[in-house]
Amino acid sequence: MTVYTTIDSPLGELLLAGEKSATATGGTALASLSVPGQKRGATVQDGWTEDPAAFAAIASQIAAYFEGTLTRFDIEYVASGSDFRRQVWQALEAIPYGKTCSYGEIATQIGASRAAVRAVGTAIGANPLLVVRPCHRVIGANGALTGYAGGLERKQQLLLLEGATREA
Repeated sequence: MTVYTTIDSPLGELLLAGEKSATATGGTALASLSVPGQKRGATVQDGWTEDPAAFAAIASQIAAYFEGTLTRFDIEYVASGSDFRRQVWQALEAIPYGKTCSYGEIATQIGASRAAVRAVGTAIGANPLLVVRPCHRVIGANGALTGYAGGLERKQQLLLLEGATREA
C-alpha cells in the first residue's frame, strides 16, 4: 500500500510517497520525493493513503538537512529502476555532502565508457528521490549547472546550502 504526505521545505512543498516496511526506521521506505513542477515528478494517485505519521522519521531527517545539521541521510528506499540506473544512483549516494562531480566521472565510477555520459544523465534524470539521493551534486564537465528535474534554481539552492566545491 502506498502512503504519502507533503512537507514544507525551502524548495516548496515536497511530496513524499512510500511503502510500509518492517525494516525501515519509522516503518516506511521512501519511494519518491518530488518538488513542485518537477519533470516526471510523482503525483498523488487513486488508492494512495495520506499518512503524515508514517513519514515522521524521514521528515525529521529532511528538516535537519535543510537546517544544515544533517549531511547524510539514513533512509530505506523502495527498490526501483534497472540495474544500470541502480548503479548510477548508488554512485550518486557516494558523492560527499558539499562536493560535486561530473556526469563523466559518474560513468567512470560505474565502469561505463565516457560515451555512456548521456545514458548516465538519463538515469540521473530518472532519480525518483530528489534531495535525499543527491543528483543535484552532479554538474557538467566544465563546472556548469546542467540538468535537474527540480529546476536549475533548486539545484543551485541545494549546492549553496551545502557550500559545494568541486570534488578533486
